[in-house]
Amino acid sequence: MKDSKHISRSRAQESSAAIEKMYITMRHLFNRGFYKPMGVSGDTLREALLALRPEIYGNIGEEKVELNGLLYVIERLPVGIEECRFINLTSDEGYSKSHFQAIVPPKRRRNCYRIDEEQMNVEITRGRSDIYDILTHLTFIFIESHKIRNRVLLDDAGEVSRDWFKLEQAVSQNKKLTLVEKEKAISHASNILGRTFEEVLEIYDAFGSVTSPDRFLHVIFWLGKLAIEEVVDNNKRTITFSPILRERLGHHIHGEIWATNIKEVLKENQLLDRPIHVISANMHSVMNSIFATPALKTKFKDKSDFFIYEELSKSGSYDVRNQVEDIALKYGMISLPDTSGTNIDVQIFDTAKIDWTKTSFPKATIGDKKPVIIVMDYAFGEQAYETIDELLKPYKKETLLNVESVSIMGKAGILEGGKGDIMIPNAHINEGTADNYFFHNELSAKMFEGNDIAVFAGPMVTVLGTSLQNRDLLKFFHESTWGIIGLEMEGSYYQKAIQSASKIRKSVPLDIKVRYAYYASDNPLETGSTLASGGLGTTGVKPTYLITIKILEQIFNVK
Repeated sequence: MKDSKHISRSRAQESSAAIEKMYITMRHLFNRGFYKPMGVSGDTLREALLALRPEIYGNIGEEKVELNGLLYVIERLPVGIEECRFINLTSDEGYSKSHFQAIVPPKRRRNCYRIDEEQMNVEITRGRSDIYDILTHLTFIFIESHKIRNRVLLDDAGEVSRDWFKLEQAVSQNKKLTLVEKEKAISHASNILGRTFEEVLEIYDAFGSVTSPDRFLHVIFWLGKLAIEEVVDNNKRTITFSPILRERLGHHIHGEIWATNIKEVLKENQLLDRPIHVISANMHSVMNSIFATPALKTKFKDKSDFFIYEELSKSGSYDVRNQVEDIALKYGMISLPDTSGTNIDVQIFDTAKIDWTKTSFPKATIGDKKPVIIVMDYAFGEQAYETIDELLKPYKKETLLNVESVSIMGKAGILEGGKGDIMIPNAHINEGTADNYFFHNELSAKMFEGNDIAVFAGPMVTVLGTSLQNRDLLKFFHESTWGIIGLEMEGSYYQKAIQSASKIRKSVPLDIKVRYAYYASDNPLETGSTLASGGLGTTGVKPTYLITIKILEQIFNVK
């Protein structure tokens, strides 16, 4: 009889299993309707996240509190959520028509409403990816909150350390702390967090705002306070999913309204029978690429185009941005701020109304049937399928749209290279499934050479969420025969919708062209280069506009 061979799993396999476990658990808890994150029902989520140890959450598996990860998460959650014991995920259920003021996190477009001292409602209108995103972030901050509790709670009766008592005193002062008070509080906080005074001092101001400069202390105190109350008083935090959200999710409610609004505007302006090019990008790069340089040439004399784009991207450049927008509106741009709940604004450009001598593309040759460009803001994860699937459907079931191309300009994590580099995919691999989408990309790496930006070409993986990525799994994707060059969250969903519309449902031309190009926001394989290490600043301006211009050159037939 042969000896049985001991089979062990690699870290990449363990990580893959942890992601799948989280994915299935979150769907189960959603169907159940509620759960207690730090109770028995939240065990599986916590265990899977700790097994996964995503790069973005840094030292989640250690005793000390993870500060960069905490900042990343806090910027994506509504102000005040750390004080709330009850978090209710809802659909768009009419709170915008109430006295409640919408709270929008700085780095995530979602409306949140503080119902009372204990409850925060978070509107989910962007599909399942939004739920995975918020639940992993909440699981992370709850794990961190119990690290704080472990360091300050001295016994089960509720006796706390002197550091905690001093932190509470600092937080209870409803005024900006003086330098001396702030540094005393940081000293106590660093003991509580297991961090050095210097580490806390470095990140302190990043948590603050003009109205709440000492928010860092407030966040740490309230996370610890609710964790202590969970242990001492058994007051468990609870996450609930509203019945309406559970009823609506997955049925393209918001995407259908969004797409119908666009088609109604196309009909009103007699644009439905024209060639259409869809571009997924931000709300400034297409407009600026067409109109900015000629509009601002007197203001920025002898300056390069990219210098002008950088100036337009700076916070506070409202005057020059408005100047460009006014010209764009005069020459055929229609602005459609979102009213559907998708949080995806839209711009429509009627090229028949553009005076090409007043643009950066004076040699544009667009033919007799002047094309229409629909620019949509970034979708979020699975929402990409919902929106493009609805947009490519016929108008009122009988009017087919002549969509000639769909172009995606996005930012993604890179696995070889650094921030600001460009990735040109030839396939999207859907993480956690056997789905993969190979396509002919109208953009090529060669087109971007000679611009002092590194360019990489190859397959990319569409991940379930940035907050679920870990180094071992990404290393496997990159170094194995998959040869993955980067990771993003929407590519395979866009391609799935495009392929079904063109090849199966025949609602758009069979020969529809696709363009995908991404610039790198981070490298999760490099320590200190993950998304939690901070934004791109002006590093992202050049690749953003370079990609946009290459897309427009193809649409405008500029040789």
